[in-house]
Amino acid sequence: MTDSTRTDAGADAGLAALVAQHGRRRGRRRWMTAAVVLLAALAAGYFLFGRNGAEEGPGYVTQPAARGRLVVTVTATGNLEPTNQVSVGSELSGTVTAVYVDDDDRVTKGQVLAELDLSTFEDTVAKSRATVAVAEAGLQQAKATVAEARAKLNRYRQVAKLSNNKVPSKTEMDTAEAELARAVATVASAEASIIEAKATLRSDETKLGKARIRSPIDGVVLERSVDPGQAVAASLQAVTLFTLAEDLSKMELKVDIDEADVGQVKAGLPVSFTVDAWPDRRFEAVITRVGFNATDSDGVISYPAVLQVDNSDLSLRPGMTGTAEITTVTRDDALLIPNAALRFEPPAEPAAAAGGRGVIGSLMPRPPAATRRSQVTAAEDGSKRVWVLRSGVAEPVQVRTGASDGRSTEIVGGDLQAGDSVITEQAGGR
Repeated sequence: MTDSTRTDAGADAGLAALVAQHGRRRGRRRWMTAAVVLLAALAAGYFLFGRNGAEEGPGYVTQPAARGRLVVTVTATGNLEPTNQVSVGSELSGTVTAVYVDDDDRVTKGQVLAELDLSTFEDTVAKSRATVAVAEAGLQQAKATVAEARAKLNRYRQVAKLSNNKVPSKTEMDTAEAELARAVATVASAEASIIEAKATLRSDETKLGKARIRSPIDGVVLERSVDPGQAVAASLQAVTLFTLAEDLSKMELKVDIDEADVGQVKAGLPVSFTVDAWPDRRFEAVITRVGFNATDSDGVISYPAVLQVDNSDLSLRPGMTGTAEITTVTRDDALLIPNAALRFEPPAEPAAAAGGRGVIGSLMPRPPAATRRSQVTAAEDGSKRVWVLRSGVAEPVQVRTGASDGRSTEIVGGDLQAGDSVITEQAGGR
């Protein structure tokens, strides 16, 4: 190999080494540039997202405290009944010979509904009238005897006066006086017999009248339970032959009030109710009575209440089930908040781990706590605490509550104002 050939080969080798060294330097500069860009991105992400999120604190769902109308109702269920329902029976035993009314017929007071066999009762009345006539004749006979005895005694006294008490004898005078006394007593007995006979007659006439079964009220026949030819036996418990309802234009809704609600219910409160027969219609009523007799149904205590119902159009019928809403409290222009605001409590801030912040995190200032629950103590006057979002921070406010309808609660005292954003829950369920 010549000297010129060796020189060219060495030059090529040196040039290759120089190019390789330059390539390694360019690779290190590129890696360092990428590392710097990554660190800058991490730092910017912390300041843009981590720090701002810490300063803003957790998100909340709020609703404004607002003034509005609060209506508190109590729900109860019961059945409609006539204001006055009467069961008509028979006080006498006998056979029904005629029935003059049927179901749903209108009747008037005193109207004959049915008749028993009258023959026996009519015979008894006739006999009693004859007894009265006999007693009255006996009275007339007794009065005649009195007149006779009195005349005899008067003659004896006149004779005794003319004879200077020589005649008649004392025995004859005593006998005449006794006869007059007996005749007067006989008159009294005859008068008493007449009174007794007439009383018996009236009793028999009453039975004859009761053999005609009459309506005791003006109303409607709800049910007829007797047919002609049926035998009726009078007993201690009279058999119901007819069920009558008085004036169905006015009815009663009898409901059971739960013991938890009975303290809010009183006579005079307005009520609206619905029935299955008219689902799109609401009927009005007024409470007339709240009973004290408790009813225990499988451990559930309730109290009866009676509601007066206007049924002028006769759209309601006895036995219908009514679901009533009793208005117990009405507040106009009340300051209201949702009930969820009274149940909300912000979660305690978790303590950060000592080594979890990293080198960059340890150099950064700690974000301020959104709330300090230890600064709020329970009030001794029974007031409650709600949380209000002010300038992005949850702050506790003590309030005094009033009535509630199950969704909203009335605020009757405290520092809460209309328009304040009360917190109902933490955003995202955190």
